[in-house]
Amino acid sequence: MKASTFQTIIVGLLCLAVAGLSGGLFNQYQRMAELQSTNTQRFQTLDTLQRDLSALRDAQEKLQYSLKDLKQMVDTGEQQANTLDPMLDQWAQEIQEMRDGLAERATVKDLTALSGRFEHVEQQLLELKTQPSLPPPTSSANKPKKTAPPKPVPLSPPFSVLGVESRGGERFLAVAPHDSSSLIDVRLLHAGEQFGAWHLKVLEPHSAIFSVVAQPDQTVQLP
Repeated sequence: MKASTFQTIIVGLLCLAVAGLSGGLFNQYQRMAELQSTNTQRFQTLDTLQRDLSALRDAQEKLQYSLKDLKQMVDTGEQQANTLDPMLDQWAQEIQEMRDGLAERATVKDLTALSGRFEHVEQQLLELKTQPSLPPPTSSANKPKKTAPPKPVPLSPPFSVLGVESRGGERFLAVAPHDSSSLIDVRLLHAGEQFGAWHLKVLEPHSAIFSVVAQPDQTVQLP
């Protein structure tokens, strides 16, 4: 074999070897580039996960603080409820005692008033029994005829008539002064009792007849 031919073969083999090494290096370079790109993406993903984890930790801390505040509010509300419950019970008991006391006082007052009216009626009955009997009326024929007197002008009573109340089967006329606006000033008049100069004579179904000093009987219509 000639020397020139052998050199040509050697050079061709070296070229092939260099070409193969170049191709292998290129492939290795591409793989390195791909690995670097993958690592970069992974680092970016890791950074995102770390930021998300930090945000979750912050949210967890805020939630813990909120839960702590809520627990304190619940504890405070329970303490206030434990304090207010006995006070409410005490107030309810005091209000009930006041109602019972008012009912008892009102009952005693009514009984005292009725007892006074019954005593007054008994005294009037005794006075009527002890009065002498009236003489028999004379015949109307012997009486001189009189002209009809002028009709008197009705007087205005010094009270307002509120109505009629029944107590123990007896009827009472409820009256009050004109300028009164309180229940304390209301009076219950029985036949024979008086309000100022007005004496109640008869309590009829729809009117009340009063006798007034130096005046004819006055009729007051019931409301």
